[in-house]
Amino acid sequence: MGVGVSLAPLASAVAREGGLGVISSACLDRIVSKRTGRKVNTYEAIREEIELARDKGGFAGINIMVALQRDYVDSVKGAIDAGADAIISGAGLPLNLPDIHPPKDTALIPIVSSARALELICKKWDRFKYRPDAVVLEGPLAGGHIGFKMDQVDLESNKLENLLPPVKDMAIKYGNIPVIVAGGIYTHEDIQRFLAMGADGVQMGTRFLATEESSATEAYKQAVVEVNQENTYLAYRPGSPCGLPFRIIYQSPMYQSTLRQLRTPKCDKGYVLNKDEKGNYTLCPAKVDNRDYFCICNGLLSSAGYNSDKEEPLYTVGTNAYRVDRILAVRELMDELKGA
Repeated sequence: MGVGVSLAPLASAVAREGGLGVISSACLDRIVSKRTGRKVNTYEAIREEIELARDKGGFAGINIMVALQRDYVDSVKGAIDAGADAIISGAGLPLNLPDIHPPKDTALIPIVSSARALELICKKWDRFKYRPDAVVLEGPLAGGHIGFKMDQVDLESNKLENLLPPVKDMAIKYGNIPVIVAGGIYTHEDIQRFLAMGADGVQMGTRFLATEESSATEAYKQAVVEVNQENTYLAYRPGSPCGLPFRIIYQSPMYQSTLRQLRTPKCDKGYVLNKDEKGNYTLCPAKVDNRDYFCICNGLLSSAGYNSDKEEPLYTVGTNAYRVDRILAVRELMDELKGA
């Protein structure tokens, strides 16, 4: 769901309505520290947020990005120790996820964009004597980072309905792994259509972004309500320092400042740092280049109200954001999605 948007209030509300509420792990240490007024590390923040999300019943999991290398292990350990019902992991292939910490009752669910990626994961996880408990197949219409190159996004073969059959076949080959589809799913009819095609579930983000329980700022929610189809934009250069195409609202203040080169290169949060030649986490393209990269950490934190007085926000959405015309309560939205 994205930094600071899907926290315990939203995940808990979804869980109470019968869905799997999903927390975003990114930057959670800072968000929880600010909310509680006490300093917590990544492990502590994730344990606390998951316990809050599960407190009133239902199922709650967490999305942990592979690209957040520095905090990945602590995030996985914290989620499992908190009793998360699921860890969903993408933005890179989570090849070693089952080997980090005994998963206990936590389902381990990788995100893939192809049958080949699923097979790579299954073969690697087989060394740990573990099979994915489910898999999320994410198509190119999703918000945030997507697993396709820019010239692959519009290919007919990469439409979600065309990606599903080979991924479903691969999932059957490796033990009938449940397949959850994501990216561009918006209505009850969309859900029914993909279930009829063989999907076992759906993952949705943008519709829950525009809910009362979402922790996005009111300005962010209003930007979603007001955006038109032409301004749901796939950014690449300039783009995310993770190197993956990243879907945003074109009018996002941070993106506009980057386009006009009004920002000084900056990296003072460090969540997407890579290792340098000495093995230390010091490298981020956004530290030195404001022409090709925006500061995703600061931009997304600002969109959740963290340091929004100091940093411009970056609004990430799925391709169907232009269809959102009002803010709903989670219960109302879930009733709509269930066809009630």
